[in-house]
Amino acid sequence: MAFEEVKENFSEAEATARSYIESSREFYKLKGFKVLMRGVMVFVKIASVGIMLIMALLFLSIGAAFWIGTELEKTSLGFLIVGGFYLLVGLLIYIFRHTLRKPLLKKFSEFYFDEI
Repeated sequence: MAFEEVKENFSEAEATARSYIESSREFYKLKGFKVLMRGVMVFVKIASVGIMLIMALLFLSIGAAFWIGTELEKTSLGFLIVGGFYLLVGLLIYIFRHTLRKPLLKKFSEFYFDEI
């Protein structure tokens, strides 16, 4: 009799544990999907806005290069000046890349760990 009760309690405990593990697995699966999809959506938004900004910057740069070239009476100088400006901006970003890392890590860690 006592052996049957222990066996029954053990079976119930095993069933409860399996149910808990399965529920936990499904929960973390859904949570991971939610974080992944949020990341994908943020990437798509950033990519689409970024592409539009790059296109605008391209046309503004071409216009500025032609305008500077017209003012200096040599179009090639306008393009060289605009190109030099972008080289300078790229150099500054490279020099200060370590100061950019901390805010980016903080922002992405907040995004990821607040979701889990």
